[in-house]
Amino acid sequence: MAYQEVAMWEILNVLRRIGRSETITEVARVTEHDRKTVRRYVSIAKELGWVPGEEEPDEELAVRVFKQLRPVSTERSPGETEQLLLPHTKTIRDWLKSDDEFAKGLRLTKVHQLLARQGVDVPYSSLHRFAVKHCGFSDRRRITVRMADTEPGEVVQVDFGKLGLIPDSQKPGHRRTLNALVVTLIYSRHQYVRVSHSKKIPDLIDGLEDAWEFFGGVTERVILDNLKAAVTVADDYDPVFGRVFEEYARHRGFVIDATRGWHPQDKPHVENGIGYVRENFFRGEQWLYLEHVQRAAIRWCLSVAGTRIHGTTRKRPLAVFENTEKAVLKPLERERFDPPQWVQCKVHPDHCVTVCKALYTVPTRYIGRQVWVRADSKLVRVFYNGELIKIHERRPPGRKSIDYDDYPAERSVYAMRDPDRMIRQAREQGEYTGRFTQALLSGPIPWSKLRQAQRLMRLGKKYGWQRVEEACRCALDYDLINVKRLEGMLLDGLTARESEPEQPQMQLFPQRFERPGGSFSHHGGKDD
Repeated sequence: MAYQEVAMWEILNVLRRIGRSETITEVARVTEHDRKTVRRYVSIAKELGWVPGEEEPDEELAVRVFKQLRPVSTERSPGETEQLLLPHTKTIRDWLKSDDEFAKGLRLTKVHQLLARQGVDVPYSSLHRFAVKHCGFSDRRRITVRMADTEPGEVVQVDFGKLGLIPDSQKPGHRRTLNALVVTLIYSRHQYVRVSHSKKIPDLIDGLEDAWEFFGGVTERVILDNLKAAVTVADDYDPVFGRVFEEYARHRGFVIDATRGWHPQDKPHVENGIGYVRENFFRGEQWLYLEHVQRAAIRWCLSVAGTRIHGTTRKRPLAVFENTEKAVLKPLERERFDPPQWVQCKVHPDHCVTVCKALYTVPTRYIGRQVWVRADSKLVRVFYNGELIKIHERRPPGRKSIDYDDYPAERSVYAMRDPDRMIRQAREQGEYTGRFTQALLSGPIPWSKLRQAQRLMRLGKKYGWQRVEEACRCALDYDLINVKRLEGMLLDGLTARESEPEQPQMQLFPQRFERPGGSFSHHGGKDD
């Protein structure tokens, strides 16, 4: 059986969906995990103290769950519902079409019931899409109905549209394509327009941030089509959203609602709005540059689009917004979102990762590992297996952010080119060692002799600091500031000490002609 390690982000996505009261079946379908796997994630999280619905799961909880998991099977291919129906393709075709020209095929609702009896339980809408895609089904009797009106502040529709060409302020004589991000509130039909030259994720997020500030609040849902800036994998059944846009949705507290690809009828309000912006606002005007268009677009949204009588509601969008919808929007409680960029890269032997053409260091133990880097306009955060291991301030391209504590201790001083730090370390070992090191590094280019100073530190570990201290004292007496000669002195001293002959010990022998003490006392005799 094949196994693949589950990323922390997948676990966090499952827990957040469960926390939003989604069923295990729904979460399994969207995330492409087995229901047993989803239950296992939730069970472990509950054992760790998480209560669904009462607290928002965070990265720390997901990391703790991640550490208790073994690799899980990932043999299931994308599009679970579609894969479930594929073996029954011929049967569905036979039910929908009849060989008898006078007999009609079964209705799709009946096919849905027959499949359920065989244990193939899928949503009717998914079966309809499958039948149209694989079985040539076409409901000629299809009718359209008008959806029920949404509640104030419930939903907004978002889409990019091309406006035309304007002069390029950076290249005189050239023109660039101008796009418009149109954000339309469904209830009031009030809208906001933001123009840009590209349609990337920063343009989408900055446009929405400007729209929330323009409206004074956030809606519950955001409907958008399969924009490349927001949707990683476009699918009618299970679209996969980009990590950055999902992070932004959590930051602002709205739910992403992606439409089907190539189905503009799923977001008719903003689709019609793009044409209205292009024809009523942009075309036929003389534009100077992007900022000029943006200022004019905001005035147009308030004075023209907002005050017109809407063709469907027969009301003025700005008046409906001000009187009814604005008060029920969710407030902007958090600071403006800073769109990050996620990069997966390898830690090089020089301790650095390259992010947006700048260098950032990580600790030695991660050399050769693959890490994820999150870079916004202020900070660069480095993650390994979902854990935050390093934070740097963002640097411009061509610059670097070096933390010398990431280097091994024996190399950090040389990398920093800091003679004063080396002198302080030497003084901690002894007075003469510090004076010798200071004299060694006192030249006009002190960092050129940092290698000799490092060699002196290694001599202390090899021969002992007491002997090095004595050798430094002797070297200073003779003004001999050379580490190689100093090492020679240590070697000579060591050799002399090892080869020094042993002094013979004096042996005391007993005196052979010992006399009593009285023999040396002379007293006068009779002749005296």
